[in-house]
Amino acid sequence: MIHKYLRAIGFSKIKNRKELNKILNDVLKGPVERQYVSAGDERFLAEFRKEYADSLGVTVCGNYSEELEFEYDYYYPYIIGKNVSSTEDVSIERHIEKESYAGMCDDLKVGVSLIFYLQNRMDYLKQINMGSKQGVFASVSLAGLSTEGSIVLPLMKDPVKTLAGKKNEKSRHELLAAAREGNEEAIEDLTIEDMDIYTAISKRIGKDDILSLVDTYFMPWGIECDLYSILGEILESRALTNSLTKEQIYVITLRCNDMDLDVCINEKDLVGDPAPGRRFKGIIWLQGHVNLI
Repeated sequence: MIHKYLRAIGFSKIKNRKELNKILNDVLKGPVERQYVSAGDERFLAEFRKEYADSLGVTVCGNYSEELEFEYDYYYPYIIGKNVSSTEDVSIERHIEKESYAGMCDDLKVGVSLIFYLQNRMDYLKQINMGSKQGVFASVSLAGLSTEGSIVLPLMKDPVKTLAGKKNEKSRHELLAAAREGNEEAIEDLTIEDMDIYTAISKRIGKDDILSLVDTYFMPWGIECDLYSILGEILESRALTNSLTKEQIYVITLRCNDMDLDVCINEKDLVGDPAPGRRFKGIIWLQGHVNLI
């Protein structure tokens, strides 16, 4: 099965299983990183990773049988984020159908529980084998792969209003933290604030475009729990080339709801020029690398 987001890292021309197997064999023959860990049931899980551009590539996962033969299980494309996105607590759960994992982080800056595909599951399993029940994490670096995106012009911001907005946002984060602890007064204040925001937006939505009212957003999208619709300010943009297919791809560093993350998209799927200061709008498959203490 061809992974939908394989095209995001420069493999848009893969059409069948035969072409896919060439890539998977290339990863297995010349990985830049390989890891092994005991699964606790006389199996050894194995993971092979190969980069096809800076910080992005393909990971092939499987296990070794009793005869020490590698048995392929699944693969996925990845991009390693270079920024610390959140320092909030992370919980990790295994997916039902295979030996892969999802992470969840409740970050007050975003306003929703972020669910992401765990990239460094081997590090997590090694900690579990050493006796840690959940693993101890200092932070998480988030990144996303996208197959559809567009560039939106920036908003004209008043420096005075921007500063006031940051102070209000800080106050809101404090209220959210208090509400999480069960503070009834904070919950009431947040409810009133949300009603005021809804009323203000309702008055303007009839005559103003939504993208002129909203600076950034981070919202769940579709049925899959780790897909998100985002709008974020572009901090940096890098044009890279897939070393195997020679397709051009962009790695865009975004600030979205005061959280930094990298997004990778094929040049063919991006509408517009991702210049710093502009905004990126698109759908991403969210991945995360938990940084261990």
